[in-house]
Amino acid sequence: MITRRQFTLGLTALAFTGLTGCSFAGSSVRINKLSRGYGDLVVDPNGLLDLPSGFSYKVISQFGQLMSDGLHVPDNADGMGCIQLDADRVALIRNHELSPKHLKKQPSSIQKLTDDKAYDTNAEGKALPGGTTTLVYNIKTGQLEKEYLSLIGTIRNCAGGVTPWGTWLTCEETNTRAGEGLSKDHGYIFEVPANSDGLVAAKPLTAMGRFQHEAAAVDPRTGIVYLTEDWSDSLFYRFIPNEYGKLHKGGRLQALVVLNQPQFDTRNWDSEAMPLSQWFATTWIDIENPESPEDDLRKQGYSKGAALFARGEGIHWGDNELYFCCTNGGGIKHGQIMRYQPSEYEGSSEEEQSPGRIQLFVESLDKADFNFGDNITVTPQGHLLVCEDQYTDSVNNYLRGVAPDGSLYPFARLTAQTEPAGACFSPDGSTLFVNVYKGSKTLAITGPWGSVTKG
Repeated sequence: MITRRQFTLGLTALAFTGLTGCSFAGSSVRINKLSRGYGDLVVDPNGLLDLPSGFSYKVISQFGQLMSDGLHVPDNADGMGCIQLDADRVALIRNHELSPKHLKKQPSSIQKLTDDKAYDTNAEGKALPGGTTTLVYNIKTGQLEKEYLSLIGTIRNCAGGVTPWGTWLTCEETNTRAGEGLSKDHGYIFEVPANSDGLVAAKPLTAMGRFQHEAAAVDPRTGIVYLTEDWSDSLFYRFIPNEYGKLHKGGRLQALVVLNQPQFDTRNWDSEAMPLSQWFATTWIDIENPESPEDDLRKQGYSKGAALFARGEGIHWGDNELYFCCTNGGGIKHGQIMRYQPSEYEGSSEEEQSPGRIQLFVESLDKADFNFGDNITVTPQGHLLVCEDQYTDSVNNYLRGVAPDGSLYPFARLTAQTEPAGACFSPDGSTLFVNVYKGSKTLAITGPWGSVTKG
């Protein structure tokens, strides 16, 4: 079995020899290589998710289902994290990307909810519907043992990230201000412990910035949190905490700059400024006034030289490096995957001696191969797995595999008229969990993970 560490080491070697699967070939030609992955997809007789032969799924939770706390599962299941509780059990902390306007379409138990732990309420005193639910799942028995609301009163909880200290960072993808029935500003990150056993008091981590957050990933070595932003002119941020694992105690928010190339444009919309596989050294600039009453952090950072990214979305930490999706990056605007390796002195005064570096790892040349990548994770065999997020009259979203050589393949096709989201693996690598966004279904997928075609 290829481990996540072997995946990372393999990619590092490829970076110095040229990525054979998704390489820059000459001045204007880019070539995507396709892989068979796990083989052809088999049509699902239930009309939900097509998977390769040998794989199967079961629905462990869905919209309107009665939970252990007497409430019912909200809609719009999005980003999700999996955290080990004990030898057999994991906690799945699942975002619900809901705005105030969605409240009337939620189960009555959610519509009527009032709780002093809610972050914000509407004019009638009802908790805003955005937040998280937690599912306690037994990997050994394959059973859902408990399910409950764990955060409420927020807006558009899109993605997030797990932490090394056993919590989930849930991110608001909004810049909504207080007013018009709302009492508080929104656009923050909130922390939810995996062992909460019920609703937690919703406390915004204000020092991590108020902006249109997407996802987060934590370097377990340093505790630095890396953050994406969902704008077409977004920045890539990091938060250096004052104290490891204590994000509520504050820290510094910074934005990435390509060294000696201020205001570098990674999007490749008008030119191939960022060739595939080429490394660019980086530095970071401080962001002032992170609570940003004017929602101008990305403009502030760009004026200081920060690099631009095309709708930064899902992000996943590997082994001493991370990957994040840029949904509409690239010449045809159908998506990129970036790869960042931190400095051995990341976040310290010695960082300039050995700066971190960033690379364009994947760029779509054809929407049939890769289309609007969003949430991202790593398989037990060391492949990236990306949830597509495109909405047209005829939705055709896949879970896309990316082999270590950059080659692409379809792992699953969602036939429902919505998106897959929140893909994450159990720590033992046996089970992939994924959400079906509309209708809030959470699936547990098992199968012959070791049978993937080597890439």
